[in-house]
Amino acid sequence: MKKIVLIFGLISILFSASVNAQKKIEVLVGQANIAIQPTMWGVFFEDINFAADGGLYAELVINRSFKFPNPLEGWKVPFRDSVFVINEKIEGQNHRYIQLQPLSSGQTNFIQNVGFRGMGIQKGEEYRLKLRSKFVENNDLSLNIDLLDMDGESIGHSIIKTLNNNWEMNELILKATKTCEKANLKISMIGDGIVDIDYVSLFPVHTFKNRENGMRADLAQMLADLQPGFVRFPGGCIVEGHHLDLRYQWKKTVGDIDDRELIINRWNTEFMHRHTPDYYQSFGLGFYEYFVLAEDLNAEPLPILNCGMACQYNTGELVPLDEMDPYIQDAIDLIEFANAPVDNKWGKLRAEMGHPEPFNLKYLGIGNEQWGIQYLERYQLIAEKVHAKYPDVKLVSGSGPSSDGDRFEYLWKELKGKQADLVDEHYYRDPEWFFNGATRYDSYDRDGLKVFAGEFASHTRVNDEYPSSNNNWLSALSEAAFMTGLERNADVVYMASYAPLLAHKDAWQWRPDLIWFDNLNAVATPNYYVQKMYSTHRGTHMVPVLSEKEILAGDNGLYSSASIDKNSGHIYLKLVNSKPEAEQVTIQFKGRKIASDQVKVTELYSDQLMKYNTLEKEDVIVPVEKSMSLTKDKLTLELKPQSFILVDVSCK
Repeated sequence: MKKIVLIFGLISILFSASVNAQKKIEVLVGQANIAIQPTMWGVFFEDINFAADGGLYAELVINRSFKFPNPLEGWKVPFRDSVFVINEKIEGQNHRYIQLQPLSSGQTNFIQNVGFRGMGIQKGEEYRLKLRSKFVENNDLSLNIDLLDMDGESIGHSIIKTLNNNWEMNELILKATKTCEKANLKISMIGDGIVDIDYVSLFPVHTFKNRENGMRADLAQMLADLQPGFVRFPGGCIVEGHHLDLRYQWKKTVGDIDDRELIINRWNTEFMHRHTPDYYQSFGLGFYEYFVLAEDLNAEPLPILNCGMACQYNTGELVPLDEMDPYIQDAIDLIEFANAPVDNKWGKLRAEMGHPEPFNLKYLGIGNEQWGIQYLERYQLIAEKVHAKYPDVKLVSGSGPSSDGDRFEYLWKELKGKQADLVDEHYYRDPEWFFNGATRYDSYDRDGLKVFAGEFASHTRVNDEYPSSNNNWLSALSEAAFMTGLERNADVVYMASYAPLLAHKDAWQWRPDLIWFDNLNAVATPNYYVQKMYSTHRGTHMVPVLSEKEILAGDNGLYSSASIDKNSGHIYLKLVNSKPEAEQVTIQFKGRKIASDQVKVTELYSDQLMKYNTLEKEDVIVPVEKSMSLTKDKLTLELKPQSFILVDVSCK
């Protein structure tokens, strides 16, 4: 608790002051000349913390094709001597399956999948099972399929009555009779015979947009509720790999799901204090699915590709410059997979997967957190070839792993002469840095490269074991203050996203995270609500906000930014009071006539900086809306101590 006391003390020292006379704030609506990009606020997705398999990707069966290094990882096999793992070569391809044989004791042989820390099953919901099998001896054999609760009782049952002597996909629907957070799937042999099984999948019928092989509905809906301008995928550090053989290779994640090559997830072993030995990438959520998700969210896709470098914190393995052609071709082929007509090789594959229309890819990232001359050399090789063939695709380069320092300064200096459109900046820093960072972009070159604030989160590092405790109000408040600076500098900052996005409470490696979930439920953190208040009140143009002819960027603990949607006429004013005292303000809107005296005020607030939301009880930190009235285009507000306020005003 000592650190928490120090944090409270820091806030008081920085911002303690007697309550001033009413502060006057002017919102200069008539000077809204700087455009805000539609991509300003987006989401960053990386498969960390069970974010994909076991999270957003709705598959409930872990190790569904028995492809893990331990083929029976995730499967309970009580009669091991009667369950065999068989590897075959078919047309040069590895084919692994299991064989169940009858028990001489007369007992029933079965296997049981434990899911991703269990399976979340909801009463009354339907679940689609797909099981590929063939019988080997005798056809007097059927398979009982059961969903089991934590006591081993069946809460959903069906049967596969007829098995073929050739490989055949069996499909059936199970309807759950009970809700269970940690259910299992049991497959039992009934009758006499031998059966081979090479694929077992279980999805909720109701996925996001009701897509087969789709996304978990509640998690995807929380993303949709943010109205993101872009979706960055698949990472992050996961793009790099410990070494290049384990880098993310997009071509291995498209096409038939059966042909997608499983690899270990780098977060399996990256932090050994959070070792997750059953964490692999099935790539059921691959690049095609990411593109479809972005489309479903009405967001621009922003894929990130490896630049010929493994993670420099791991092996730092490099591709020689004269061997970069495959990496260059990967970038060109990805653009064609997304955009080319169906008579193109990659456009044809996209169409065969179910999407003949192009995805209209406009952005492509090359590399993640690489640094140094090695990165620049490889970035430039890829960028030159991509821009030569597809000059309209905007390229995102990295700026290293930190928000300042020699590596950061070197890359920014050198990239100004390279073929880059946006520079990706990352900052995982403490709340003080974020409170002080609202003016970070005030001095950036207005005519230079644009900024993608691709990964940011305020880290409080409190001594609390509850997973979402680092997503406390102090962290969210400091991000809200910082984001006023992003919006004020919309002519420099074109994209921004919090990171990481998702975390399973029983399988996380990193925190804080924007959304926490278990197998049944999800909780929005205070940080999520901050992001949502910005992203759903984006506006088309930045509006200057002044007090005594100065911007509000932390002096006396106040921060502000504003925007206007010139299509709807709505003005969105954001205000942060970071002080431990209330602040009285009078806000005047100038330059446009106000359409209505009624305004909507949304307040996000907690009386305790270390408070956070949990999965077990109702959120304690949530936006609260109220209506207020203007008097002669003026609004008088009391800003609560350490609060974030959104004012929505309609103008003519």
